Amino acid sequence: MPTTVGWKMKVTAYRFLTAIATAMAGLMLCALASFAAAKHVNHYVITNDDMPGTNSATIYVAGGTASAPKLTQKKVVPTGGSGLGGYFAAPQVNIVQDGKQECAYVSDGGSSDIAGIALRTLRGTGDFPGSKGDLGNISLASNGKYLYAAFDTSGTLATFRVEPGCKLKFLGDTAAAGLNGGSVDGMALHRSILVAAYADGSVESFNTSAGVAVSNGDEQFSTGNKNDRGIPAGVDITQDGHYAIFGDAGQYVEVEVSDISSGKLTPTVEYGGPGGGLGSGDSNAVRLSPNESLIYLSGGFTGQVAAAFFDKTKGTLSKGCVSKPLKGHAVHWVGTGVTVTEATSGTGKVLWVAEAGGGDGLPSSIGIVKVSSNGSKCSLTESKNSPASDAKTTFLTSIGAYPPRPF
Repeated sequence: MPTTVGWKMKVTAYRFLTAIATAMAGLMLCALASFAAAKHVNHYVITNDDMPGTNSATIYVAGGTASAPKLTQKKVVPTGGSGLGGYFAAPQVNIVQDGKQECAYVSDGGSSDIAGIALRTLRGTGDFPGSKGDLGNISLASNGKYLYAAFDTSGTLATFRVEPGCKLKFLGDTAAAGLNGGSVDGMALHRSILVAAYADGSVESFNTSAGVAVSNGDEQFSTGNKNDRGIPAGVDITQDGHYAIFGDAGQYVEVEVSDISSGKLTPTVEYGGPGGGLGSGDSNAVRLSPNESLIYLSGGFTGQVAAAFFDKTKGTLSKGCVSKPLKGHAVHWVGTGVTVTEATSGTGKVLWVAEAGGGDGLPSSIGIVKVSSNGSKCSLTESKNSPASDAKTTFLTSIGAYPPRPF
């Protein structure tokens, strides 16, 4: 029999080896978790190439340096459907990040469906049609649980439930048409209120608390439309849900703000317009910076992007800055579309700008613009690595960014 001392030595050795094994297992689990997390820390830009015939989404990885950001193409993912084109301010790419999965949804206006893409694998998950088989622009918005798709020709707002595996289940339709019969251009969703801008100068909001959207009965022509025929196009909503912001398509840089704290739209307050209060550029598409200090403006034919200072407490705007015409404008591409930011905090640091090709066979591109702001002055400067070419489309108007802005 082993001596007591020998037995104790064996027990001690066993405990020591067990502790080492446990520690090593813990380290391996941490390493695996870190490796798994590392697979998803890439910052992506996702396009809707929106091409007739076989549509696709092109995935880019953000990189470069703070002084010279750039995009590198990673993969082209076929959507399985057909594109058709859309409005400059229409959000045709939507990113869902709910803690369980990361998904990109891309609208196929030529086949009247929504394509899903799993961002962890960069693979398509299927095509999901609504109840209407019409063709045209399809704008998207989501709150992580539900995705809403506004179908152009049918004038309907379809509700889909986001399913595991980045799939969608169609739940129902809601009528969505402007006071003069216009279709949805831009739209945005905050918790249970969805705000839509119609391509006829009118705006409306919907309650989504029960899933399928229900009109709030507040459809109205905007103040800018009444005053100087501005047409609200792009839409964004502040993080606290207090204000809806509209970018107007028209002859002037014009932004309108509606107080929606009551759960409905109130008459919009107009900024800019014929008086030039917000400077030059385009105001078709609007995008709040993550810290809500700036509203980025784009979506038209000047080839520029602009920023207006925004007071998120009062909901007021003041003149900010405008970029020079971006490289290749009027030579390789004709106008800017949806703009998103790289960073999810502060000013967003870098703007990714959809640049629509001339429709003459030349590829579209993504502009890369650095943002600088001290709260009272700002600048928008194009990166030396701009633009990134998108050879899969001749008329790019809509892009998305992953990880998405927190609101």
